[in-house]
Order: sequence, then C-alpha cells, then structure tokens
Amino acid sequence: MVTVTEKAAEKGKEILAAEGKHGWGIRIYNAGSGCCGPSFGLDIDENPLADDDVVEKNGLRVFVEKSLSPNLVGMQLDYLEGEEHEGFVLNGGGSAPSCSSGCSSCG
Repeated sequence: MVTVTEKAAEKGKEILAAEGKHGWGIRIYNAGSGCCGPSFGLDIDENPLADDDVVEKNGLRVFVEKSLSPNLVGMQLDYLEGEEHEGFVLNGGGSAPSCSSGCSSCG
C-alpha cells in the first residue's frame, strides 16, 4: 500500500483548507497504462468509495481503489518544491518497466 510523507500530508491539508474542503481527501486513481506500466492521477474527493483503501497521515486521508493497491506497494506520495517542479509525486515502487529509452520505443 502507498505511504504518505509528512510533507505531502501537511501540503494536502493546506490545499484542501484553502479550497474550503476541510476533511476531504486525496484520491489516487488509474489514469491509464501503456508500455511503461500503469499511470496514476490525483484528485480530491469528499469521501472514500465502498471499494477504497484509506491511508491516513497526520489528518490527511488518501483514497485508493482496492484493485490499485497492489500496484502502489512500496510507493510513497510526497510533495516536492523546487525551481522546476512543485506538486505531488509518487515515488518508489519499481514494478513498472524502465522507460529510460522513452515510451515511444514501444511502438
């Protein structure tokens, strides 16, 4: 199952509060798949669905459809702030094939 860093939890709560959505959570969903493995997206949602796993960290809830949970084992939801990137990222895992040559090579 996915884990959540303290930074991601704090930033998630901050974003939800700014949008007036106290108590809501972040949903990790299947955004499709390709030659480089599954692709995940993030959204916000008020409540978990009946078939969701729920991860909580420092008051932030993260909803993951149970069927996706095996794909997220060893992955971590984090929040990065830098010169070139700011936002949530999923790190870790390693079950997806390497894309160092680029996905366009898959045909």
